Amino acid sequence: MDRKHILVALVQDRPGVLNRIASMLRRRNFNIESIAVGHIEQPGLSRMTIVVEGDDANIEQVRKQLDKVIEVIRIADITGESPVAREMAMIKVKATPSTRSEIIQIVDIFRANIVDVAPDSLILVVTGTSDKVDTLIELLRGFGIREMSRTGTIALPRGGPGPLTIEENKPLRHVVEQAAPEEENLPDW
Repeated sequence: MDRKHILVALVQDRPGVLNRIASMLRRRNFNIESIAVGHIEQPGLSRMTIVVEGDDANIEQVRKQLDKVIEVIRIADITGESPVAREMAMIKVKATPSTRSEIIQIVDIFRANIVDVAPDSLILVVTGTSDKVDTLIELLRGFGIREMSRTGTIALPRGGPGPLTIEENKPLRHVVEQAAPEEENLPDW
């Protein structure tokens, strides 16, 4: 049975890593629902969160294939671990003097924040589960959404150390050092 899976990967922070991973998923005919990448506490490394849909066997095959990508240090499917998953969206919604207070009430209910006010629109930021973001967007459609940007899902497993945790006594420096691009020996002209 197909369902959404959240894959998290610890990757070397190098040019082309995102492209290689996205291309590998494309070649295997997987649609990436969302992909988010950002630096972590360890210099030279990034954390990638990928949301894809598929059955458990296919996702496990994808996980194994991703594990073979040179820049991938660790990868795990945290779907079954009840992860804490959040997404952020910025939404610019039309606002007239007569609709502004109603929009503000909806924003307050969803614990979103208004970050910009213009005579004819409001920009708000909402953070939460994908369902929360989707529901707010649906409510705001009636007012008219002018622009929107979503980050995609980011996630961490609950509780103790997760599958990508870097132990203090094993900082993975050897991996980062190997990942550093080699300097070319260019003539001094």
